[in-house]
Amino acid sequence: MRIQLKLIVLSLLLPISIFAQNGKKFPSIEGETLKDKKVVLPQDTKGKFTLIAVAYSKKSDDLLKGWYSPMYRTFVEPPEVAFIPTDDYDVNMYFVALLKGIYKVADNKIASKMKSGIDSKFHKNMVIYTGKINEYKKELNLGQKDLPYFFVLDKNGNIVYHTEGAYSDKKLYEIQSAIETE
Repeated sequence: MRIQLKLIVLSLLLPISIFAQNGKKFPSIEGETLKDKKVVLPQDTKGKFTLIAVAYSKKSDDLLKGWYSPMYRTFVEPPEVAFIPTDDYDVNMYFVALLKGIYKVADNKIASKMKSGIDSKFHKNMVIYTGKINEYKKELNLGQKDLPYFFVLDKNGNIVYHTEGAYSDKKLYEIQSAIETE
């Protein structure tokens, strides 16, 4: 009985925590792309909608890879020939790897491994952050480290939508809807 009550309370509170971030300013993250360009998010993205995916473990990175192509084909480089016309999106898109500061020493090795393991067309969208990650985990409500997290920011850097986990068409549709309704 107590377990059922706890599950009911948890299921009622979960949606609150998911939507609690909407309208909140995305925290500043400074990193470097795989093209060796320094970037400060969301400051460098003002004036455009921005999609930011965050991962901070090997398993979450593996799930994140399932998002690369669908997100890229939808928001960065849609197919030129399609049976159904595609929307033209003018958005920024970044996949951020949060690495603990202890990896700073191995930073070049990690970046090199990522460059060789990720299609070069994604390199300008891949950001490596090395430093303290606990503040981001708290501010962005990053719970399970085995999941990637996705944030849609408005033109001012405020979170208008977020989701987490493996890729699905439904989640991609919700991300598109968040951009189109703003």
